[in-house]
Amino acid sequence: MATIKDIAQKAGVSPATVSRVLNYDASLSVADATKKKVFEAAEELSYRKRPGKRYTGQKIAVVHWYTEKEELSDLYYLSIRLGIEQRCKQLDLDPDIYFFNNIDDINADEIEGIIAVGKFSNQQVKELTAINPAVVFVDYSPNEDKYDAVVIDFEKATQKIIDYFISTEHKEIGFIGGREFLKGQTEPLDDLREKTFKNYMREKGLFDERFVYVGSFSVEDGYNLMAKAIEELGDNLPTAFFTSSDVMAIGSLRALHEAGVAVPDRVSVIGINDMSISKYVYPSLSTIKVYTELMGETAVDTLIERLEGRKIAKKVFISTKLVVRKSVRQEI
Repeated sequence: MATIKDIAQKAGVSPATVSRVLNYDASLSVADATKKKVFEAAEELSYRKRPGKRYTGQKIAVVHWYTEKEELSDLYYLSIRLGIEQRCKQLDLDPDIYFFNNIDDINADEIEGIIAVGKFSNQQVKELTAINPAVVFVDYSPNEDKYDAVVIDFEKATQKIIDYFISTEHKEIGFIGGREFLKGQTEPLDDLREKTFKNYMREKGLFDERFVYVGSFSVEDGYNLMAKAIEELGDNLPTAFFTSSDVMAIGSLRALHEAGVAVPDRVSVIGINDMSISKYVYPSLSTIKVYTELMGETAVDTLIERLEGRKIAKKVFISTKLVVRKSVRQEI
């Protein structure tokens, strides 16, 4: 049977290029003529891709830090789980779904490993790893030296937003954010978006504590916090707001609309996540696109690596992209 190396020799390119062409790697930058040579060589040599390894009948536990009811109101975590399920289907893996309130139902003898979605206390981490030491955390990294994790670089995402605002001549930039709590805890978790906003704005010499409003990650709090800012700040309302989730941004847009504050002429707004509805609100919401389904798919692949023998913990960062729509001034 022909190999990738055989095709590379016949086409006069590297094996890596052959592999990426045959896998339709969209990030590969080569001439169409080169791709044509690779496909023609593969056809002449009767090359057939080997089917990926299958895991028929093997189960993994997918543990969500929310209850099922809470997850349905949070599209961010729901879409991560959908990505996990999609990748499991491709590999013939059987994902058993558990929520915060029923992890005691996990049968350790029936699962190969665990994917834990969300935030977990140290005690919960111990409980999960006691069930099975092969655990991948998604959207959280309790200890990068011990546990695999798939996360978003919210620090870089926040800096992208501030840099865009500055590039469009905003100097008064506000923040509307949320806090998350571990189950049974009263102290909120540190939010990297809020922390980075404050630090980066200080670096730029633009930070103003009056412009920071924090509540919970919900449409209601996005609305209430923006309404509070409009009332308290009046004519001193910032010309731009970074809202740390799309749901909060949607609530903020409503408050601005009801108060007669023009978007983006008076206030520009950027969110985070790029929910499917974001492009349909008025005005369409500029946002940081978070590839949540890819986070889920990557978690499955990371767990498979662990099950196949990798011993060293790995922390994977999924990139983000600024999507500019009508809720902001356009770059000059």
